[in-house]
Amino acid sequence: MINRLPPATKTLLITTLVVFALQYLLGDVRMASFMLWPLGSESGRWSFMPWQLLSYGFLHGSFFHLFFNMLALFMFGAPLEQVWGSKRFTWFYLLCIIGAGLCQLAVGWWMMSTGERAYPTLGASGGVLGLVLGFGMIFPKQKIMIFPIPFFIPAKVAVFLIGGFALFAGFTGTMPGIAHFAHLGGMLTAWLLIRYWRGQPPFGKRKKRYLRSV
Repeated sequence: MINRLPPATKTLLITTLVVFALQYLLGDVRMASFMLWPLGSESGRWSFMPWQLLSYGFLHGSFFHLFFNMLALFMFGAPLEQVWGSKRFTWFYLLCIIGAGLCQLAVGWWMMSTGERAYPTLGASGGVLGLVLGFGMIFPKQKIMIFPIPFFIPAKVAVFLIGGFALFAGFTGTMPGIAHFAHLGGMLTAWLLIRYWRGQPPFGKRKKRYLRSV
């Protein structure tokens, strides 16, 4: 099945699996410098470094964390790559990871300023939720199923539900230990990128390229 995937989606899947295997073999301590650390953690053993804005997206906290992110990459990445092409799709995914990381840096800095201890962020969820939002914008009427809803719903509805839950959970502290604002950062980055490519506000009018809706 993986051989039938578009090349960029397949490469991202394999790369993430290989990195997780290294993480499992070497241990989290040896991989900690590749996790995303808050800006205010310079006095600790680990500190923020620029490459972490990308590398954290290929690390995961558990097998199930990896499984669900890679399942989403498989489900939503392949159709988007077929529409956009491998180069644009790859940039989209990686920029969503970076955008999610920047959002988490801002939240982490604020939390540390209130006395919270520094802790790292890891996982591809920001990039994956960027793909989910992209899928909802390109294929808004396509029916998909999201846990725990036991029936199929239009992709655009799923995007609103996921984004709304992430916003609610982030502000209320529901499900602690999950970087909800990083998820929102990935979705916001995806929305801005697609609006830019479409020439829609806030970017003014440009010629539409490579995008379609069904």
